[in-house]
Amino acid sequence: MSALSALEQVLENRWEALWARITGKDQVELVDALRRECDTNAVVCSEQRVIVPNAYDVELADSVHDQLTRHKSRVGQALTDSLARHADRQGYEWAGPLAVRIVRSHSVPNGRYRVASCVMPHVSAEGFRHPA
Repeated sequence: MSALSALEQVLENRWEALWARITGKDQVELVDALRRECDTNAVVCSEQRVIVPNAYDVELADSVHDQLTRHKSRVGQALTDSLARHADRQGYEWAGPLAVRIVRSHSVPNGRYRVASCVMPHVSAEGFRHPA
């Protein structure tokens, strides 16, 4: 790990600790859930190429949504930035432009949040081919 990567990791860990103090543990848990979703759905195309989904839906229960957005925080942007840094550290390539969508849901099974990912429909299978 280079010195710059180590510094980035330290800064991200401190950022997450600050978010945890400000918004409770939900923000940090959401970041971890997004990372797991990204890692779980990674497709190894070659030794140098790992493609991950580019569209993420984060469904929040009413209480969690209210808690995370009560200070007009930019939760969606913070989650997107964190996921982008994670993918960069892992050497992942996005299947297209990255999008993290935050929505309020009344049917979240664990009463807190649910994370799902997919490749945006407008991204064709051609996007998975390695240039010759």
